[in-house]
Amino acid sequence: MGPHQDRQTWQEHGRSFGAVAAGYAQLRPGYPADAVTFLLGEHPLDVLDLGAGTGLLTDALLAAGHRVVAVDPSAPMLDELRARHPEVRVAVGGAEDVPVDDASVDAVVAGQAAHWFDPAPAAAEIARVLRPGGRVGFVWNSRDERVPWVADLGRLLAAEARDHEADEGVVASFALSRELAARVETHESSVVQHLTSEQVVGGIGTRSYVATMDEPTRADFLGRVRTLLAEHPDTRGATTLDLPYVTRSYRLTPR
Repeated sequence: MGPHQDRQTWQEHGRSFGAVAAGYAQLRPGYPADAVTFLLGEHPLDVLDLGAGTGLLTDALLAAGHRVVAVDPSAPMLDELRARHPEVRVAVGGAEDVPVDDASVDAVVAGQAAHWFDPAPAAAEIARVLRPGGRVGFVWNSRDERVPWVADLGRLLAAEARDHEADEGVVASFALSRELAARVETHESSVVQHLTSEQVVGGIGTRSYVATMDEPTRADFLGRVRTLLAEHPDTRGATTLDLPYVTRSYRLTPR
């Protein structure tokens, strides 16, 4: 899937994520503070977190002092966000029809989500809700496959995955930048999760292509992940695994 996909597809995937919302909130990585600073600067802003999901990017935005409104097509995902941050205004909606007033935010950001957006209508909505001089930022975490066991895990997952978020992040960011007539700047940082093997398996279970499998297929697939972690020389017998991610951020400045 990529930025060409339509609104219905993103909403369908939103529903699939809703089925694993609690696991998503607990087992997906957050975003480093330096990524937020790169995207938004040092001063507090009114920020729309578009495709906010369970609020992993919202967590980092609030920690940096920003004021957030969170929008996502999945109500169960937003319930997880609301449970942690009841002060945040949330609304169910998509990037192509954002339930936010005109010129009401200083910035629009999306974490692990912009590759689901239909670029032309999403860009029109982003431009509508931004105040003059507003900022746009997209950020993705992708497993750091320079680590051997993570590379082997990635090869196993690639046999089932139909999208590659790091690559799609580049495509989506530049597609949206063209629609917004925006200059693009990039930044790279990192984040590491400290997980048990079973938590690694659980996190993979929150991926959309896994969440939408029928139960026998899903059980077989996750069983193969367990076997890899149990037998790989770098992970065999480990109590805790360090799962590293590369965080890539794209700052768009509309001309």
